[in-house]
Amino acid sequence: MSINRVVISGNLTRDPELRSTQSGMTVMGLGVAVNDRRRNPQTNEWEDYPNFIDCTMFGSRAQAIHQYLHKGSKVAIEGKLRYSQWERDGQKRSKIEVIIDEIEFMSSRDGGSGSYNNGGGYGNNANLNANAYGANAGYNNSNSGYGNAAPQQQAPQQADTGVDATLYDADIPF
Repeated sequence: MSINRVVISGNLTRDPELRSTQSGMTVMGLGVAVNDRRRNPQTNEWEDYPNFIDCTMFGSRAQAIHQYLHKGSKVAIEGKLRYSQWERDGQKRSKIEVIIDEIEFMSSRDGGSGSYNNGGGYGNNANLNANAYGANAGYNNSNSGYGNAAPQQQAPQQADTGVDATLYDADIPF
């Protein structure tokens, strides 16, 4: 058994292109830039390196959401990888792309943060549990870029295990 699932989030590198196949199927193509963080060995500083990923969506959903996407929009995409190869001008070419099953808008209509699709995501009702990331992670801060978050819930008291949890918080790169 094999599993072919991909989840990415990033910014659109260009305006989506809408076209149709000969049979009338709508096809939307877009590019997403996803940053990868690596430590520079010379400066010992963390640097972002972009990965540019081609994505394709089919059908009436592609036509419906095309009008809401533009270059720079932040999106989260779930889909599967597809490998294609062809020959052009006597040269073999190939690419790997993401076939989109689900897409979530992570930018608001005015370009700010927040989701404007209904349900889920990081919209104005986002409530990230402080326990999941440490009590002082700050994910419910209204300046965090995730919209107007709900008030932070009080973390339940945990039994003393003798392990200093703050020792491990410094190792998390985000």
